[in-house]
Amino acid sequence: MVMDDVENSDASTGLNRIAWEKMNNNSVRQTWSVSQDSGLTWSVVFDGEYKMKKPDILGLRTCIYKVGDIEKAKKWYATAFGIEPYWDEPFYVGFNIGGYELGLLAGENPITEKAESVVTYWGVNEIEKVYKHFLESGATENEKPESVGGPLMVATVKDTWGNVIGLIYNPAFKLQ
Repeated sequence: MVMDDVENSDASTGLNRIAWEKMNNNSVRQTWSVSQDSGLTWSVVFDGEYKMKKPDILGLRTCIYKVGDIEKAKKWYATAFGIEPYWDEPFYVGFNIGGYELGLLAGENPITEKAESVVTYWGVNEIEKVYKHFLESGATENEKPESVGGPLMVATVKDTWGNVIGLIYNPAFKLQ
């Protein structure tokens, strides 16, 4: 975008031209030029780049499920989610699920009674199909797929260790 001003009645102030250019790195470059000869020649008086401040909160990164038998859990989650872990240690196993991390954390004395006040929902394209797959993989039914408004549908299952796994079909939400 370029902004030019009209020549003022006071010719001593000259002409101003300010240009903004969007750069590839999500920044904007501003160039400010002036002309003292009615636009025949221009001198740059300011050339700067503005960068967007990165937010302090970057968004969801990792959802951790605490499990008692991490080897058994690793196999179960690999089958249920259809993907092998990218990180595999005796104390922690990580899966990359659509750009988000699903982590398994080994617990010596795992809690079997787990709260359901917070649920992480994993996006799916076909909720009925995926819900059935989880049940066939050994998950137990918690909340059957149901509409929660418009085309949005949610369901939850529990893994062998009592962790709640949410499934959501939400065509309105797109990753940015």
